[in-house]
Amino acid sequence: MTRPVKPRRYDATARRAQAAARRRRVLDVAERLMLRDGYDATTVAAVAEGADVSPETVYKSFGAKPDLVRALVRRGLEGAGPEPAETRSDRLRATDPTSLVEGWSRLAQEVAPQVAPLLLLARAASVADPRLRQEYDELEAVRLDRMRDNATALSALGGLREGITVDEAGDVLFAVSSPEMYEVLVLRQRWSAERYGRFVRDTLTYALLP
Repeated sequence: MTRPVKPRRYDATARRAQAAARRRRVLDVAERLMLRDGYDATTVAAVAEGADVSPETVYKSFGAKPDLVRALVRRGLEGAGPEPAETRSDRLRATDPTSLVEGWSRLAQEVAPQVAPLLLLARAASVADPRLRQEYDELEAVRLDRMRDNATALSALGGLREGITVDEAGDVLFAVSSPEMYEVLVLRQRWSAERYGRFVRDTLTYALLP
């Protein structure tokens, strides 16, 4: 008798890797076209052509243009390190207030160049696109929640000056990390990323710490 042939186990590793590479390619092209040509001038068809995929693939993977912007911002928020910037930020909460603020400034220096231009793009284009306006408002709401959470962590370390509430500290963090602040200092005044990071550190230190 011959032994029954065992079915070969399907290995989806290669397929997942191809899908991830295709996703990165679509996002890379979308970011390049939107920042170069503007949101309105960038079509899903142009993104698909540049990424060598079909428009249906873009819609299936991401959705319409506002969804592409959201995906780009989320990717930017991960930073350039081996693990997401948010994870590294959370780990800083086990340090002291000065080290926490110093760490935030380094992460701002890393993340802002990737995220701020996209948020500014979305803000400008959202005037004529209600769906993008909703996406932009939701992204900013998430950022505000994150800054309030950071303010709570700083307070737990005894890092707030007397008379400053957690809500006020969250507002300061929200303002200092805003794309508008990056726009004024870096895009308009041509500050370097390093100088911008020092500004974030010094402003938070003087405004919040005891």
